[in-house]
Amino acid sequence: MEETKPIKRSKELAPLSREHHDGLLFAWKIKQGVTNSTPPETLCNYTRWFWSNHLEPHFNVEERVFARFLPADNPFAQQMLKEHGQIRAVINSLDKEPGANSMQLLTELINKHIRFEERKLFVYVEQILSAEQLKEIYDDLPAEHSCDITWTDEFWIKK
Repeated sequence: MEETKPIKRSKELAPLSREHHDGLLFAWKIKQGVTNSTPPETLCNYTRWFWSNHLEPHFNVEERVFARFLPADNPFAQQMLKEHGQIRAVINSLDKEPGANSMQLLTELINKHIRFEERKLFVYVEQILSAEQLKEIYDDLPAEHSCDITWTDEFWIKK
């Protein structure tokens, strides 16, 4: 088994990394919900709620702040946008395909995407940008990070 060491994230990108933790937790909850035979409607409702309140704003911030410093033809920028698009497409397709297969695909895409950003994109950005540029990114991030816990149906807990 490959050993992974904790990544020391710059202060400037740490807020985005904390949001990644929320994304991983979301994927875990969906996976648990599928395992617990949670009705697809419940999983879709939670997914739409998480998308609107957390994931979509996170994607928008990343796309905005990194676009200023990474050219459109940068392979890391291209992969970020491609993966954001794949995740958006799966979420948008939930009305037509709300089953376990779509949920499984969504959790795989999110886990893979977060690993890419944490292990490659963010490391690259921290290496190539100056301290002033990283501070510009930090200053452009939302002032507060909070994963608002207003979802009360804990479907991920086996009853």
